[in-house]
Amino acid sequence: MEKVADIASDIGEYIRQQRNTAKISLRQLSKLAGVSNPYLSQIERGVRKPSAEILQQIAKGLRISAEALYVQAGILDLPTGGPVGDAIRADAELTERQKQVLLDVYESFRRENAAARPAAAPATETAGTAGTTDTADTAPAANTKESA
Repeated sequence: MEKVADIASDIGEYIRQQRNTAKISLRQLSKLAGVSNPYLSQIERGVRKPSAEILQQIAKGLRISAEALYVQAGILDLPTGGPVGDAIRADAELTERQKQVLLDVYESFRRENAAARPAAAPATETAGTAGTTDTADTAPAANTKESA
């Protein structure tokens, strides 16, 4: 039960921070999100843990990703993909569906490469050494071109 209270407090604090950053009053966010002022106040204070639907409404009111709120609330795992995933999620030109398709394709490539990595681990070490050799090979080739 304590963990649920911590999550509610964390999501409430996160919403408050986002609201303050956006310079929106509690009352304004309440109207934008279609959530009652007292209920929103309870969420921010950690008294209530909002549903995914309410989080989506709040995210819309704050003009932030609902996914960000879901992660904070513990509904979703922290997204993977690093800066590429972040860039896709932040792109205002893409629809949510387009973002999800791009993220799915990107993650499938990452999983495929990760699965291939253990088999290629010795080759990677050799490649690191070969990279040094390649540089040495490239230098004479460049000299040859300059000489010719």
